[in-house]
Amino acid sequence: MSLPYHRVSDEVFRALATGGGGAEAVRELAATQYSKHLLLLRGVLDEATATDTGQADMTRAGYALLTAVQRHDPVAADAVIRHPSVGGWSLRAVRAMRGDRALPAAEPARLCSVAAAAAIRARFPADIEVPATGGTVMLPSLGAAAVDSDTATVRCAPGTGGADVLSSGRHVHLPADPHQDAPGWTALRRLRAGPVEVLIDDLDPCRMPATTNVAPRLDAGEARMWDSAFQDVWSLLRRHHPATAAEAEAAIRVLVPLAAPPHGQASSSSAENFGAVALSSPGGPRDFALTLTHEVQHLKLAALLAVVPLTEPGDGRRFYAPWREDPRPIGSLLQGAYAFLGVSGFWRRQRSLDQGPEGLHAHMEFARWRMAASRAADTLFSSELLTAEGQEFVRGMAGTLRSWQDEPVPAEAQAWARHEAAQHLARWQSAHGPVPAWSPRGDV
Repeated sequence: MSLPYHRVSDEVFRALATGGGGAEAVRELAATQYSKHLLLLRGVLDEATATDTGQADMTRAGYALLTAVQRHDPVAADAVIRHPSVGGWSLRAVRAMRGDRALPAAEPARLCSVAAAAAIRARFPADIEVPATGGTVMLPSLGAAAVDSDTATVRCAPGTGGADVLSSGRHVHLPADPHQDAPGWTALRRLRAGPVEVLIDDLDPCRMPATTNVAPRLDAGEARMWDSAFQDVWSLLRRHHPATAAEAEAAIRVLVPLAAPPHGQASSSSAENFGAVALSSPGGPRDFALTLTHEVQHLKLAALLAVVPLTEPGDGRRFYAPWREDPRPIGSLLQGAYAFLGVSGFWRRQRSLDQGPEGLHAHMEFARWRMAASRAADTLFSSELLTAEGQEFVRGMAGTLRSWQDEPVPAEAQAWARHEAAQHLARWQSAHGPVPAWSPRGDV
């Protein structure tokens, strides 16, 4: 497989620094992540060959098949290679072979499952042994087959429709559309809103490997609820937040359901699994849209950081973040500041749409988070832990926030925002000690 080199253009860098960037910028970032996945897959092969894993032969067979599929049908192969869980699995497999703690499904032979999924998508002839975990064979981006042995054979014959997964005493036939369930086959389901399509991944053990609260398989009613919520949120984003909609469409390939927390909603994303957003039950369209806005900011910044370092190595210091109860290292503060820059922009637009109490709430949220993100940007700049590129990036963030500071909000909203900020700071200082006094800087 070819391994292209990528850099982020100055134009895209500056656009991202303002908090946006647009769909083209996100596609440029996605291209860098695709290259990262290619490098990781090659790393899995090299490490399996160099170390005594007992899976070198299977790993070589998987890499050879994936290379053949990519030459035959690059679109089909790339759809699997780009799948978020492939990034999460391959990174952890390489780390495990280098001595880090092994995790379930992190074995290098899972490269055979990646290759098998690509062959099925491409309708490419294949007959390959794949590993099983917990009685299932996971085919990334497609679904899981039930098996009764530690390995199985995936057989794909062109023209027959679908594919077969054969284990010692079981034969599972995949339907022509592998995103439909069948006996012994549990599919990753699609969510569609017009031309926009994502997968809902409630199966893959590597769908969000650093998250412990992933939800189990959704039942049919829950799946319908997610589908309806996805259509509603995309309608809201397209009509009222078109720039965010374009970025989200370019960035998000998978939604991962999380277990519901005791209060509110949980969401996360991961640098390991670019393109995946994990969240608990999405709720109403506005809350869902806000969550996607927040997590797309994290995805953009994580992808940029893989190419351009914005912070120096941490020196052990922890900083005040106006949205957290715990002190944060410099990298986490940057991530949070960028996310809440996006959140501020969401409420800035949303406050012109909502009326009555909801409109006042939107003004309150805008006032609260533009203040919080501005404070964090000043903290970042004062830390002296930003690289030269990081200084330029945070200067761009601060410029956007500064342009919003004088936008009028109702006096009640401004008073509430200041009260909430003061209360949060008081709680934080009671638990962790004083932080430097803050007044907005004009030189950032």
